[in-house]
Amino acid sequence: MVGVSVFQSIKGIFQTHAAGERAFVMPERLNAPQGFAQISLRPITEDDQQEWNDVRWGNRDWLAPWESGDPMSGRLLSFNEWVRRLRAGEEAGTGAVFLIEYQMRIVGQISIGAISYGSLRTGMIGYWVARDCAGRGFAPLAVAMLADWAFRDPTGPRLHRIEIAILPENERSRRVVAKLGLTYEGIRRRYMFIGGQWRDHETYSLLSTDQPGSLTARLR
Repeated sequence: MVGVSVFQSIKGIFQTHAAGERAFVMPERLNAPQGFAQISLRPITEDDQQEWNDVRWGNRDWLAPWESGDPMSGRLLSFNEWVRRLRAGEEAGTGAVFLIEYQMRIVGQISIGAISYGSLRTGMIGYWVARDCAGRGFAPLAVAMLADWAFRDPTGPRLHRIEIAILPENERSRRVVAKLGLTYEGIRRRYMFIGGQWRDHETYSLLSTDQPGSLTARLR
């Protein structure tokens, strides 16, 4: 790398976004196109506390095998503190979390986090869907909608690459990435803290150039 210092090259990889600019603008709502299950994605607000708690903790056992945690975490955040932290992440351009809604009720959650700009322009997608809605195609559709926003929407982060990391035994999530045509890239050793221990994960990726048009259209 001629004429570029080590510091400059590292800065180019990890920079967030241009000073004074918003990395992305959160949409009020993303709606599924006609012909698909009419789910929508929207930001979480403090007013969602009761319904979110009912759905999330009502599915505690269903989601427990895949739930990540922070081994260095301190006290748990209140719901309102968590929402304020989400707003800060949106402002900084580092992540975006959406509720998945169907027929005006919360049925899950999807996020894109660990967003990097500069020469990487990448982010990681995670999601969960309530047990009574599993198997209805909500997860792959939500991933496709979020990816279309993250890749191509003028108000989105305009990423080059997204990743999904999956525990090897998570067959449902394997079917999601298969439907969407993500590329398997191998095992990341002790990649994420799940269930009190560091677990290996399979990594799948999608590039903005892998699909010339809408990823949602691929599901047709």
